Amino acid sequence: MGGDPGSADPATIGPVLAEGGDRTASVSDMAAPPAETAVIWDGWVRLVHWLIVLLFAVSWYTHGGNLEWHRYAGYGLLTLVLFRIYWGFAGSTTARFSHFVTGPAATIRYARTLLRRTSATRVGHNPLGAIAIVLLLALLLTQCLIGLFVTDIDGLESGPLSAWVSFDTGRLLSEWHGRIFRALQALVAIHVVAILFYLIVRRDNLIGPMLTGRKHLVERVEPLRLDRWWHGAAALIVVAVLVLAVVRTG
Repeated sequence: MGGDPGSADPATIGPVLAEGGDRTASVSDMAAPPAETAVIWDGWVRLVHWLIVLLFAVSWYTHGGNLEWHRYAGYGLLTLVLFRIYWGFAGSTTARFSHFVTGPAATIRYARTLLRRTSATRVGHNPLGAIAIVLLLALLLTQCLIGLFVTDIDGLESGPLSAWVSFDTGRLLSEWHGRIFRALQALVAIHVVAILFYLIVRRDNLIGPMLTGRKHLVERVEPLRLDRWWHGAAALIVVAVLVLAVVRTG
């Protein structure tokens, strides 16, 4: 995922966004050269993002065959999603929901500018991207939780907590497990199309910063507050232990 997660010192990372600061770096002089490359994503955001991509692909590939690995992928996804939700409240500036979740008015204003090839550079998720992130996390969380209780038709390959519900309830949850998965497939497809749209139409590369954590900005902004790497590591370990404990109760 590129480097030690969150190991950069806020005093040395260069010009980036501060907590509560302006979320958009606008061009004051169209002829001015770009400012230095800035850190906009911490290591934990990037690591969790790409691990979710990987485990979602594994879950997709194994759902009709190797159900043991399907369950392992589900446990991993549940751990990552719970951690990302925690990091959305306690992590670095651009990881926090308070930084990128906006109201309807701001979202509509931003949507009206979609087809404009503007020189402004937004630091972090834009309002439409925020909707996708919240929906993805909510659907993934629901999908993983339901998966703990599902029952297959023979009752042989069921979720670890399937004994806590009746057979009929387990089968109903299995049906919803499939429906939510199809909704996730559609949302992932929309996400990919949106990335291509930004790359081709708006000339805004969203993939590079999610790999390196850095982005070229058109104007200097204030320093981003990066949490220490051990904060994220400790939180991830705690969440993983809790998920493992819940799974083993079945």
